[in-house]
Amino acid sequence: MLLGIPLLLGRTKENKLFAMRDSCPHRGIPLSHGSFNASGITCKYHGWKFDPVSGQCKEIPSLTPEDTLDCSRIYATAFPCVERDGYAWVYVPGPGAGRVRPEEMHALPPVPEVAKFGSRYRWAHLAAELPCNVDHGIIGLMDPAHGPFVHQSWWWRSGSSIHVKQKQFEPIPQGFRMTAHAPSANSAPYKLLGVYGQAVSTTIDFVLPNRRYETIRCGDKWFSSLTTVTPTTATTCRIDVCAAWNVFYRVPFVTAIAKAFGRRFVEQDRQTMVEQAQGLQFHPSLMLIDDADRPAKWYFALKQARLQMASTGKFEHPLTGPVLLHWRS
Repeated sequence: MLLGIPLLLGRTKENKLFAMRDSCPHRGIPLSHGSFNASGITCKYHGWKFDPVSGQCKEIPSLTPEDTLDCSRIYATAFPCVERDGYAWVYVPGPGAGRVRPEEMHALPPVPEVAKFGSRYRWAHLAAELPCNVDHGIIGLMDPAHGPFVHQSWWWRSGSSIHVKQKQFEPIPQGFRMTAHAPSANSAPYKLLGVYGQAVSTTIDFVLPNRRYETIRCGDKWFSSLTTVTPTTATTCRIDVCAAWNVFYRVPFVTAIAKAFGRRFVEQDRQTMVEQAQGLQFHPSLMLIDDADRPAKWYFALKQARLQMASTGKFEHPLTGPVLLHWRS
């Protein structure tokens, strides 16, 4: 499910990933109930056959020589789909835009990917369903003050470790950046990087519509992640984390260890969103305060600027230059 659209994903015989709306344009039965082979997807109800990449109808068994209908002019909805870092990135056109033709593919936005700084690295994926709309998921993702409370763990940080922090932010295209800085001294995983005996720096970017990039560098050692919050329906979303790294590359079972701690970390966020949803069902009044919530305010302002750009052709960035924020966490 993506943006309330039921999706059917698969691979062609050439191993090309495809994405279709899981609905036959004839009577609406999900195409996933049908069959798929090298020649296409066949609907279970009336046997209509479709090319999975273009969505073009190839055959309607009920037609006779007396019929004049050209089935090739019928299309099931198919979406451009690209595989990157183990994820299927699906492009959904705006309302009324129609299907994307092959000659228009080059004009689509570039597909995001995790930054990598060498050919030898390990990587992992994590995902969790969140019972909230995408806005709550995203502002939770970028929130800098919840760590000592939501993520209290012996291997991360304790509630008593809270202290004043200051970080500089700057505008970047379609988003903002927490500029390179020494990572939090009260977070145990960052302290482990001290074994390399070199300065550690981390940079965090947020880019519309839903992406958070983090890069940690320690000499020639690095850790990089891309976290997305994707709207599945109007009231639910999914968080996905894809990470790559060469730190502790030769440590046995490092990937399994990283995934175990990562799952715990993501589960803490998910459980908090579950509990928040219990309160949000009563539609309470909400607020955003000063510097600790400034990234959330920028997010909403960036969304508004992007919507206005559709009519004005100009993107008015809410940040006009570097900003220093202060908070306790």
